Amino acid sequence: MIDSHCHLDIMGGEVDAAVAAARAAGVRRLVTVGVDLPTSRWQAQVAAGHPDVYAAVAIHPNEAADGVDEETFTEIAELAAAPKVRAVGETGLDYYRTPPERHAAQQDSFRRHIAIAKQAGRTLMIHDREAHEDTLRILVEEGAPERVVFHAFSGDEAMAKVCADAGYVMSFAGNVTFNNAQRLRDAAAVAPRDLLLVETDAPFLTPVPWRGRPNGPYLIPLTLRALATARGEDVDTLASAIAATSERMFGPW
Repeated sequence: MIDSHCHLDIMGGEVDAAVAAARAAGVRRLVTVGVDLPTSRWQAQVAAGHPDVYAAVAIHPNEAADGVDEETFTEIAELAAAPKVRAVGETGLDYYRTPPERHAAQQDSFRRHIAIAKQAGRTLMIHDREAHEDTLRILVEEGAPERVVFHAFSGDEAMAKVCADAGYVMSFAGNVTFNNAQRLRDAAAVAPRDLLLVETDAPFLTPVPWRGRPNGPYLIPLTLRALATARGEDVDTLASAIAATSERMFGPW
């Protein structure tokens, strides 16, 4: 397994310890994700020094709502070209925390990140919160990169079908295990097996029964089992498919 999205910089503790705990649980690779320029630099540096870690770099939409200068986009593009940086993300739209008057700045940033992902030949890692319609529209308008992942997928069954038709990969996090997350489980049930990933978004979205504690890549198996149950299929079969999709999205290991 691979944890397709975590934030090693804010998990606390040492990177080596997080990697070791993950490997003990069968999670062989981690993608650690930037949300601004300093954290993107950090993720790229850590990935360069750890064979089990890949990086994603971008300006998070909540950060982008204040506007992003040209120098920042230039450096994100430079970071995206590094060998161990495998995705441009997390970028996208977040209308939950951003008022309407700041949506335009988020959308402009999203468009720039799409261009960077295509230029660098990297997977586009999308943060989409309460902005499904505009997120999908901008992907069509700009022309999506070859590889697109919706991080911590938050849509319903209908959106899962739209993403499937477009070939977008849906990554499910620990919130799929929550009691009130039947909508997410229904979405996971209809998503094609070869368009699924699992992630932690650590230290956030800790799966049941450890909800309320800090999340970590070693808890990926709990989310994987919940997905298999929602889909009514064998855990090992699903794990093999997700491992193959992980390699398709982020490269071999």
